[in-house]
Parts: sequence; structure tokens; C-alpha cells
Amino acid sequence: MAREFKRTDRVADQIQRDLSMLIQREIRDPRLGMVTVSYVKVSKDLGYADTYVTVMPIGEQDEESVVPQSLAVLNNAAGFLRKELSRGIKLRVMPQLRFHFDESVDRGRRLHSLIEQAFQREQKRSESEE
Repeated sequence: MAREFKRTDRVADQIQRDLSMLIQREIRDPRLGMVTVSYVKVSKDLGYADTYVTVMPIGEQDEESVVPQSLAVLNNAAGFLRKELSRGIKLRVMPQLRFHFDESVDRGRRLHSLIEQAFQREQKRSESEE
């Protein structure tokens, strides 16, 4: 009988939890927006951990500029974050961190607004027919 959870999934979950705390507590860069680690996918050989993040601007930052800046800050801090993760997670080899922007939240917002627009148009059409 196969295991219900693979080891890479368990490692990814632990990296996600620890990485969220590290980014919140240790990274002090004004270019970094409010970052949420949404998903971590670890390769089968534990060589890489693709980390998907969402970024919200802080203060007067605009969303188009804060995403590339935040990804650059996180990719520059990847070595530090990897070292700190290796202190808390006992693995023979800690995966290298690669940060990516998670576009699923933006896609969800766009789909929600399209559904709302279609619903409002349908309501207006039904009101005009009455």
C-alpha cells in the first residue's frame, strides 16, 4: 500500500512554514512588500524548492513595481534563507530556493470581476424586460 503523503510533500510543507516565519522576522528590506508564501514544490531529488509567493504593496508602492523588486530581494536572500532553514530542518541536503510570483490570486480576482460584470449585465437585462 502506497504512503498517503510523499516525503517531498512533507519537506515542502515544513519549508513553507519555516520560510514564512523567516521572511517575516529576518528580512528587513524596504523594497520588499508584504510577502505570503503560498506554495512550495520540492523536486524529487531535493535539489530545488520552487517557492511561489504573493506580494502586496505597502504604503505608496504600486503593484507592478513591487512584485519584481520583492522577487529580486528574495532571490538575493535565498542563500541566507537556505542557511537558516537548514538550522531548523534536519536534511542531508537543503534544497536551493527559487522564488516565483504566484499568479493564481490575480487570476482569481480577474475571474471574479468578470463574473460580477456578467451577473450585473444579466440583472439589468432582466429588469429592462419587465
